[in-house]
Amino acid sequence: MKINILFTSIEGNTRSFIEKLKDYAEAHRPDDTINAKEISEADPFDDETEDYFVFVPTYLDGGNGIDNGVKELMTNALGEYIDYGDNATHCLGVIGSGNRNFNQQFCLTARRYAQQFNVPFLDTYELRGTSRDVERIYQTMLDVLA
Repeated sequence: MKINILFTSIEGNTRSFIEKLKDYAEAHRPDDTINAKEISEADPFDDETEDYFVFVPTYLDGGNGIDNGVKELMTNALGEYIDYGDNATHCLGVIGSGNRNFNQQFCLTARRYAQQFNVPFLDTYELRGTSRDVERIYQTMLDVLA
């Protein structure tokens, strides 16, 4: 099975989690292929032609994101990329990461993307994730693709 992923990684946590997913696939699902594309502000927009999952961390500057506004920072390029052309029509769902210390703001960007692009909010993991997170999220992606 082919699994396409778009992601952004500011501190390296999301990139690390994607690598864990690739390692898991290699060890447990050798017939699966994970194609992961990291999106940054330096990347040109492309027209996505295949379905994909989005992995996004939460970085906020100002507001609490709940009742007094929110200003996302550093992940905007990914949101703009998804919004480009028909790219959003290929999004199968969003997986969020963050730090649970931020309480209601935990994975807020992923929740907002899911709402903005009218796609499922699939799962969360904290920071670089655990092996259990990798197994669970991998299975979630397989379930969506089935």
